[in-house]
Amino acid sequence: MPYMLVRHKVQDYSRWRPFFDGDAGVRHGAGLHDEIVLRNAEDSNEVIILFQADDLGKARQFASAPQLREVMEKAGVSDRPTIYFLDSAG
Repeated sequence: MPYMLVRHKVQDYSRWRPFFDGDAGVRHGAGLHDEIVLRNAEDSNEVIILFQADDLGKARQFASAPQLREVMEKAGVSDRPTIYFLDSAG
């Protein structure tokens, strides 16, 4: 099963979350399914998101799309996201 893991910091989690929730349809259209959203226990504005991916190629396209950068900028993402494309080791 393929996954995409994203880590980034946001200026304000409560500002960021509505943008994330509002973009769910776009993620689902790219074959991404939200697994879990986590916040760093030491820095609540550092967010880690795990998505299950139908297809890693589509996940890569989504991650590099200019529209995603625009949404992240509006949502207050304050650093360059770290993105991992993963496959189960089983």
